[in-house]
Amino acid sequence: MHARWIRYARIAFVLLALLNRKWAFGEEQPPEGKRIPLWNGAAPVGDGKSESAETWITVHQAPVPNGTAAIICPGGGYGGLVTGAEGHGIAKWLNGHGISGIVLEYRLPAGRAFVPLLDAQRAIRTTRVNAKNWQIDPAKTGIIGFSAGGHLASTAATHFDDGDANSNDLTARIGCRPDFAILVYPVITMGEKVHSGSRQNLLGKEPSASLIELFSNETQVTSKTPPVFLAHAIDDNVVGIENSRIFYEAMKAKKVPCELLELESGGHGLNGYKGPMWDAWQEKSLIWLAEQKLSR
Repeated sequence: MHARWIRYARIAFVLLALLNRKWAFGEEQPPEGKRIPLWNGAAPVGDGKSESAETWITVHQAPVPNGTAAIICPGGGYGGLVTGAEGHGIAKWLNGHGISGIVLEYRLPAGRAFVPLLDAQRAIRTTRVNAKNWQIDPAKTGIIGFSAGGHLASTAATHFDDGDANSNDLTARIGCRPDFAILVYPVITMGEKVHSGSRQNLLGKEPSASLIELFSNETQVTSKTPPVFLAHAIDDNVVGIENSRIFYEAMKAKKVPCELLELESGGHGLNGYKGPMWDAWQEKSLIWLAEQKLSR
C-alpha cells in the first residue's frame, strides 16, 4: 500500500512539473480576466444570416481605472489569432496605465468578409453596455489592432453605426463607433499593396472590385473617422509601411487627428514584441492618448 502511494505521488509530481513547464513557456496558459461570450451562440454572418458559433472577449479591468478602455484585436493574417503577445500581453500593459483591455477572439472569416467586423462592433457595443460595471467611460472606448487585427481595427474605425434604436436587444441599440484607434504594423489596403494572405482569408480567392474597395480602409476614411495612432517599421517586409502611410494621408485629407510613428527597424512584429522599437510605440501611443484627452 505504501509503495502504491509513493508511485501515485511521483506521477502527480511529474504531471504538475509538466503543467508548470507548459505555463512557463506560455503554452495553454489560461488568461487572467473575465471571459464572456458576445452572441450567445447565434452569431451573424451578414445579409441577415447567422451561424451557430461564438465570439469571446476577455475583460482585463485596470486595477486603478482611469475610465479608458480598448478592444484588442490580435493579428494572425485572418487565419489565426496571436492572442498572447498581441492580446493578453497588451491588456496587461494597458492595465498598468489605468486602461482596461478587452481581448477580442474574433471569428476567422474564411472568405466571409463581414464576420470579423460584426464581432468587433459587438465587442464595442458590449463594452459600452457594461461600462458602469467595468468602470469604463463609454465615450473613451477605443480599439487597438496588430497586423490583420490592425486591418480589423481600422475597419471598425471606418465602418460603424449609431445602433438600432428599435432592437429588442439592448446591446444592439448602442453605437459602435470607436472613440480612437491604435494600429500597429496594420494591414490597411486590399488593393495593390495588400498582404495577399490576409486578403484571401478575408475576401476569398476572387473578390469583386467593390468588395476590395469596401475593405481597403484608406478609401473609407471620412470626417467622422475617430482619431488614429499608427506605428510601423520602415523595414517591414511582410506588411509594407505603405499601408500605414496611405491611411495617414487619407486621415490628413479629411482633417481627422492622426499620428504616424515610423520606426527605423524591427520588421513585422518589431523584433518579437520586445526592444526599443516595441517600447517606442507603446510610449508614444500613451502620450498621444493623453494629448487627445482620451486618457489621463
